[in-house]
Amino acid sequence: MKRIMIVDDHPVMRMGYRLLIESEPDLSVCCEAGSALEAMDIARRDRPDLMIVDISLGGMNGIVLIKNLLAEMPDLLTLVVSTHDETIYSERAIHAGARGYVMKSEVDRTIVEAVRRVLRGGFYLSDQMSTRILSQFQKMKKGRPDQASSEIDQLSDRELEVFELIGEGMSIQDIADALLISPKTVESHRGRIKQKLSLETSTALLQRATLWVEQRP
Repeated sequence: MKRIMIVDDHPVMRMGYRLLIESEPDLSVCCEAGSALEAMDIARRDRPDLMIVDISLGGMNGIVLIKNLLAEMPDLLTLVVSTHDETIYSERAIHAGARGYVMKSEVDRTIVEAVRRVLRGGFYLSDQMSTRILSQFQKMKKGRPDQASSEIDQLSDRELEVFELIGEGMSIQDIADALLISPKTVESHRGRIKQKLSLETSTALLQRATLWVEQRP
């Protein structure tokens, strides 16, 4: 029996994953967590075979959680399930050590397949994302990196979170509350984002972030 841990800040989502997973005779949900800090403690205690992780958890995000847990438990398998755009976040998740990425809109259809593939030692990405990664790899081999994506790729995981929330119209205080950080830290992230994207003013940053959010798939 393979033991699965679920990390998501929405109890209804955790319940849905549990129902799908435990409908399989050889899979069980051994534990759950609603935050990254809680997940750290429970994973250390229960040592699951595989952990399903959301990205937006408040405070420490799911990608940072994966990095921290794999530093302690390198054999832990992790699968990200999120609403965040996979063309931006799946590569970051894989680089952090995740073995797959599932969009929440596809959970009913793909979660069991994704879990089983990861447990067998493989990786799970959508066909669209697999094709995109292979295409980027070919461009890198030919010395033609994708300039459009490389600009956003300059941002750290936390900076990308802040950039996205700015584009969704959230204030500095709202962002601080959502990420469990101080407004001063948000301001520091904003400054680094402007520098990396060559934006001179806060208005330019807001316009760029809003446009990026609107143009996401």
